[in-house]
Amino acid sequence: MKNFLNKFFFRSNNLDQVSKKIKNISQQIQIRKIFETINNYSSNSEIRYVGGCVRKAINNETIDDIDLATNLTPHEVCDALKKKEISYYETGIDHGTVTAVIDEYKFEITSLRKDISTDGRHAKVEFTQDWKEDASRRDFTINSIYSDIDGNLFDPFNGKKDLENGLINFIGEPEKRIQEDYLRILRYFRFFSNYSQDKHKPKIIKLIKKNIEGISHLSSERLIDEFKKFASSAGFKKLLNDKIGLEIIEIIFPQLKNFYKLQKLNYYATKNLEKIDFIFLLSLLIIDGTDNVDYFIYKFKISKKDQKRLKIIDLFYKEKVGVKNFTEKNLNKVFYFQGKQAVTDIINFKLFNSSKNDKKLIKLIKIYKEKQIPKLPIGADILMSKFNIPEGKILGNKLRIIEDTWVQNGFQISDKQVQKIAKG
Repeated sequence: MKNFLNKFFFRSNNLDQVSKKIKNISQQIQIRKIFETINNYSSNSEIRYVGGCVRKAINNETIDDIDLATNLTPHEVCDALKKKEISYYETGIDHGTVTAVIDEYKFEITSLRKDISTDGRHAKVEFTQDWKEDASRRDFTINSIYSDIDGNLFDPFNGKKDLENGLINFIGEPEKRIQEDYLRILRYFRFFSNYSQDKHKPKIIKLIKKNIEGISHLSSERLIDEFKKFASSAGFKKLLNDKIGLEIIEIIFPQLKNFYKLQKLNYYATKNLEKIDFIFLLSLLIIDGTDNVDYFIYKFKISKKDQKRLKIIDLFYKEKVGVKNFTEKNLNKVFYFQGKQAVTDIINFKLFNSSKNDKKLIKLIKIYKEKQIPKLPIGADILMSKFNIPEGKILGNKLRIIEDTWVQNGFQISDKQVQKIAKG
């Protein structure tokens, strides 16, 4: 009976804009195949869009991620996909998620759930066929909106209305929601910055401060992943003018010491703030001339590649860096030995930390973006054959001197210089 009622009640009016947006993404062959596979599995089976993609459709944003919910159990989802020869893997089957793969597109399909117990980090769940029960365990009303393939909404907590009115409301009792998963504190500020048209409710901030210690129980991976979503969102700029929001973020991430710098950016930095990637943003927030970068890397797990990138910028600015350092001659060393990313990061870091636009630095950014790393024209074979230098330590040392001289001279070296080094 509940499934029958769910099909007719609690649905929002199918507004043309939302329906059109949903239908546009539903035209993708891969998505249609997923819907057909699940919907045709049995007489009662159903799959719907949920969460971010529905929220973005309602708010007329670009839809860049697709989450799906179904009333099938994870094992039934696997069976349905297998019958249609759709590849899949069990992303988190204990928590109800199976990832289907079609033509390299990945779709996370999560079974409807209800919480049996929570500890502030993880929830023990039980699968259900009740869509409203699944919606009841979600964090905010704006994230508990479902849609079928044609854009018909199932919205049991009036999330669409809250979204249109710029209200960020917890589902049910806010403190209970927070204590179920303390990550919701950070998520609250992300959604507030992106969608709120009002001030923080004093009651909510009081509850957040009361429960802020619970953040310490969360894994560093979950925290940094959520902050990355926040930093990549359009509402991140709003956080810079949100005194309450910044206070809480700085409690959660004490290593992010330089938010004040982002509040007084020059014209170039203001214009380019939305274009920078997450790791460069982190460099702006954590590099302060101390060992803060090392501590951040120790605390939060980021890739070796990203660690190296942060360390290169940090080490460069731990040296005595003045205006004279920013010449092609000096930066060519970074460019050649560390790569294009490193040299543009170092120049950009200086630009973002300058009180005014520096046209010289802006010009250097353009130069290095277009420049290709050259290849050393002198190799070991030339030194060995032309100057009779045997293979070994001496040969290696001479090659390094030639390479350093070549880089210092703007990737140029004369035969006379090579001869002097080889015979020296």
